[in-house]
Amino acid sequence: MASDSSKETRTYGVTSALSHAQPKDKDIELTKKLETYLVRLGIYETDDELQHRIAVLAALNNLVKDWIVKFSTEKKMPELVASKMSGKVYTFGSYRLGVHTKGADIDTLCVAPRHVERSDFFDSFQKMLRERKEVKDLRAVEDAYVPVMKMVFDGVEIDLLFARLALQELPLDLDLRDDSLLKNLDPRCVRSLNGCRVTDEILHLVPQRENFKLTLRAVKLWAKRRGIYSNVLGFLGGVSWAMLVARICQLYPNAVASTLIQKFFFVFKTWHWPKPLLLKQPAQDNPYGLNVWDPRVNPSDRYHVMPIITPAYPQQNSTFNVSYSTLGVIKEEFEKGFVFMEKLFSGSECNWEELFEPVNFFNKYRHYIAISASAKTEIEQLEWFNVCWLC
Repeated sequence: MASDSSKETRTYGVTSALSHAQPKDKDIELTKKLETYLVRLGIYETDDELQHRIAVLAALNNLVKDWIVKFSTEKKMPELVASKMSGKVYTFGSYRLGVHTKGADIDTLCVAPRHVERSDFFDSFQKMLRERKEVKDLRAVEDAYVPVMKMVFDGVEIDLLFARLALQELPLDLDLRDDSLLKNLDPRCVRSLNGCRVTDEILHLVPQRENFKLTLRAVKLWAKRRGIYSNVLGFLGGVSWAMLVARICQLYPNAVASTLIQKFFFVFKTWHWPKPLLLKQPAQDNPYGLNVWDPRVNPSDRYHVMPIITPAYPQQNSTFNVSYSTLGVIKEEFEKGFVFMEKLFSGSECNWEELFEPVNFFNKYRHYIAISASAKTEIEQLEWFNVCWLC
């Protein structure tokens, strides 16, 4: 009995929960209807498709291991030592959170020991990949803010980052959430590690993962349908939506998805931006002198209009692209979502389809700019694609 009580009163975020209420029958019924609707849309993968993704990741992981052993041997390491060298592929983003949709890409990270440089990854490992018949459309963006190789591996789109750790060899139980791994790393490796570290922190900071995942699936679909899912265009990207949903799960730890969606719109339509959204209290110190979001120290951080702060050190604002204009659009959609959820819970004759009704973008504005791009060859087209991807 005591353990149940302690579990109920546990604080998951920066404040205590707003409600520990258990779901009512209607909440459960509406959640089942939501899940049925999402299944009907075909956003979930089949078991065969899921198993294929697992097989692809296993094959990529084995390639990384083979490459590092081969590379270590070429570096004149003793054969016995080289055979013990290893790397590992980690996942992050929607796949790691368990909310990826059918046909979506997988965000991955190749982690290597200290004797493997990033230049080696983009040189010898890229050559190894190009020799594989299952790898298509491989393109490397080494000069990006977060360097990446993008490819289609046996029919699955993969974004592969690289991080070199200051370790002689990687332990089998390596936990990327360990802040000490960031010591003596160059900024690009820190940024590459950030995706995995943030994703894992989010999963550790929500009370009931299944409720979190279903709610996040629904919110991401809603945001895409309403035209506000795009970090590049000044709205919110996947990790920002995940943190918003995670905060609602912290505030209502026992609620099911239908209630969480209702509370999501209620809380964020009234949120006093630019008050920052936090999933945990940031560390008071900065042990490795990394660039962290702190408006007390960084004047530019004071101008962020919708700060949503990542929970892993070094803390960053994931929504620095949001402007007053796009914030206004987002708040307007929060208000519309709240009005719908109030109708749904009041027993009005409405269903989930109305919430996810796509916005009629070409009727919303008076003026538009159309950009057409073309290339003479497929190689040039891929190079232009890299430029557009970086913008």
